Amino acid sequence: MQPNNSKLLLWAITCALAGFIFGFDLSVISGAEQKIQALWGLSGTLHGLAMSAAFWGTVLGALLGAIPTDQWGRKKTLLSIGILYFVSALGSALSTDPSMFMAARFIGGIGNGISTIAAPLFISEISPAERRGRLTGMFQFNIVFGLLIASLSNYAISSIMGPESETAWRWMLGIEALPALIYSILCFTLPESPRWLIGKGRVEEGTKVLEAINPSFDEGQIESLVDEITQATSSSDSSSNSSFSWSKLKLPITLAFLLAFFNQLSGINAIIGFAPRIFQLTGIDTSASLFNSLLITLVNLSFTLI
Repeated sequence: MQPNNSKLLLWAITCALAGFIFGFDLSVISGAEQKIQALWGLSGTLHGLAMSAAFWGTVLGALLGAIPTDQWGRKKTLLSIGILYFVSALGSALSTDPSMFMAARFIGGIGNGISTIAAPLFISEISPAERRGRLTGMFQFNIVFGLLIASLSNYAISSIMGPESETAWRWMLGIEALPALIYSILCFTLPESPRWLIGKGRVEEGTKVLEAINPSFDEGQIESLVDEITQATSSSDSSSNSSFSWSKLKLPITLAFLLAFFNQLSGINAIIGFAPRIFQLTGIDTSASLFNSLLITLVNLSFTLI
């Protein structure tokens, strides 16, 4: 990363923090789920619904995430994600019954789903072509990094408060409010996407963002970028109501879909969400099961880097 692109790197890292909280949110529940079931005497079915509430929210957020991203802009949408995370973390930690808990987790799940649309999109739209892959990949890296830190956080809280603590699970879930708050504050430092601004006719604002992203470009190069984005957005608008012709992209689109499909079908989310319980069923004690859960996320992070 060149020195004159330090702002760009900071913006990409800030945006990728949404992925960190996404991963943290998915994994942190593993340390709390057994205490939650015992506290409210949940049946297997109700317990399963409570634990999966965030995933249902993620599905909804992913399905509808493009709407606020297009209507409000990328920056406001990213900020709203942080607010959803913050509310979800506090609501989960302070829940007094299963309904309140599921509602709080569902809200966080909506933030998760929207983040998978808005965050990679924003990073790709502010990144020069030669750095787009590396910068956009930071979102995925932060997801698995969040998984690791959540497991480490659960292990630390359990070690400090004791495995039999009746309130440790609230701290495990509530601590997510801290990175959510930091991320939300940092979102105010983000610019709006130049592509979104130019697409909305706010060319002057979009041009200023492009100048900040590409400080070494002269006026002619910036104008060329603006023209390129204008043509691309105009072409997109004119073809938005036509059927999508994917003959040339059939194979890569199919492979990308199947890769994501089998990723979920592998059952890894169930392993991550119930890892301590699964390890305990093999005869490992509570403290060691939390540590072994940490090892799973460490392997995940290692192979993401590879």
